[in-house]
Amino acid sequence: MNFGHINWIDDNGHFKPPIMLYLILAFIARGWCVFIASLTQASDRAALVALIYPQKSDFLLALAAGAGALILYALVIAERKRAPRWVRPVFNQLKWLLVLLLMIDGGLLLQRLIHNHFLYTWHFGLDALFLFWSLLYIASSKHLSYYLNDWRNDANMTHIDSGK
Repeated sequence: MNFGHINWIDDNGHFKPPIMLYLILAFIARGWCVFIASLTQASDRAALVALIYPQKSDFLLALAAGAGALILYALVIAERKRAPRWVRPVFNQLKWLLVLLLMIDGGLLLQRLIHNHFLYTWHFGLDALFLFWSLLYIASSKHLSYYLNDWRNDANMTHIDSGK
């Protein structure tokens, strides 16, 4: 018997969301994180944004792509509360929505590389590396698979308990 996964389960017997899922969502929504951090700058709010996103269009596209990550974060919160039930079919597609958002982020990385005339910088390399690791994690993580199937299994158990 393997009890290594016991720390993945909360007090109610449901799988907890993996920490890496939160990191992936924060990575995809980093445009929003930069925007919120720029609001704390009293003297020059645009300086921090311009430091990370020299092209205004890149920043706006990062905000648009990050909006999807915010929606997925809301799905994770809804799953933790197990309500509302109408969110369940969308939550069951979370893995594919994550892959789609990472592909969009990869396209935005390519656009930023084009704007930079394909000159390598360390943040482009880190972005590409984290994109690769995220896709690899989504494809191979047992914790993420168990977490995504937990609400589906809860629905099957409710369906069985109701006698339908």
